[in-house]
Amino acid sequence: MTKARMSERRMTQIGALLTTIGPVSMAVYTPAMPELVKAFGTTDSAIKLSLSVYFGGFAVAQLLAGPLSDAFGRRKATLAFMTIYIIGSLIAALAPAVDYLLAGRLIQGIGASVGITVSRAIVRDQFSGAEAARILNMVGIMLAIGPAAGPTLGGLALALSGWQAIFVLMVVFGIGTSLTVWLLMAETTTPNRSLIRPSRLLSAYGTLVADPRVLFSALVLGGCIGALYAQSTMLPFVLINRVGLSPSQFGFGMLMQSGFFFSGSVALRLLARRLGESGALRLGLLLIGLGGAMIGLSVQLVEPSFLSIMGPVAVCSFGIAFVSPYITTAGLAPHPQIAGSAAALIGFIQMASGFLGGVVAAMIGDPLTAFGTVIPFMEFMSIAAYLAFLWARRRSE
Repeated sequence: MTKARMSERRMTQIGALLTTIGPVSMAVYTPAMPELVKAFGTTDSAIKLSLSVYFGGFAVAQLLAGPLSDAFGRRKATLAFMTIYIIGSLIAALAPAVDYLLAGRLIQGIGASVGITVSRAIVRDQFSGAEAARILNMVGIMLAIGPAAGPTLGGLALALSGWQAIFVLMVVFGIGTSLTVWLLMAETTTPNRSLIRPSRLLSAYGTLVADPRVLFSALVLGGCIGALYAQSTMLPFVLINRVGLSPSQFGFGMLMQSGFFFSGSVALRLLARRLGESGALRLGLLLIGLGGAMIGLSVQLVEPSFLSIMGPVAVCSFGIAFVSPYITTAGLAPHPQIAGSAAALIGFIQMASGFLGGVVAAMIGDPLTAFGTVIPFMEFMSIAAYLAFLWARRRSE
């Protein structure tokens, strides 16, 4: 099979759809978390674990999803993993006990892992440099719409039909995505089945891990985007249990996070030529650091309210939109021949950071304390990783 070329517009639309699988599956579910504690007669920790196992499955499975897309093609790998995602969604929707819910969420995470990996790989297959960053920025603009609507849809589904309806929505989303890939997505790489051999697989990841340009760019994303994933395990309990929002109000309130990410993506599109790559990255990281400091201080000094919690989150989200396209492009650039594996490693580190942040938050116990401790640390880790990335790039040049 030879690779084909998709238009920039079609690639952007398909890339955005694939990228949203993971965040939407997380966002649409969060309003139901306190309700699930009651429905299954379990603890907050057990329901938080349902997010953690999703993150864990998502993060680890990417390490296979990327190489499988290199070996068998982007389309075949995507369709296979989306089938797994649909099966996991059905298990969760029909779960008679919390153990089945956990299993369904794990399987969902494994299936959803293909989305972010393949969406980045198909861009790298056909574009590079500023052109690739422009496409990824447009993907970011479109990406903001899905996660923004996710909590709102989840809250409405919960109010109208109960928690099972949320997982039915995921089944529908999985089927719709599969049909889109089957009908509209071209194969953008030449499959090479030798890449899936254990020796070649280990060699590819060894090459990527040994390259600090790839590793540190992944850690930048692990800090800032990983913080978005990690805080999803805390915000429902902070805003619903401590601030007093209803699940529907929480769903609408999360529009603030996605709305500022959307605004940041639009602002970057308008300012990209004026700022350049380094200017955009530094401005974004400055905002990320400012937001992280605001989170830590507000938790310590202010009685929690919607604005004291979500205001700093909005600042971070705006900054992340400036950082993500350029640092992703930089991480994929050094090794185009194994773009799927590079995208998988970057995605793994990004999701693993979110998973570990959620685990540490669960160990701390109190969601508000965890939010004010874990999230600032991750934002500052992102800044430190960028400084290390600059050192590695200068060294390689």
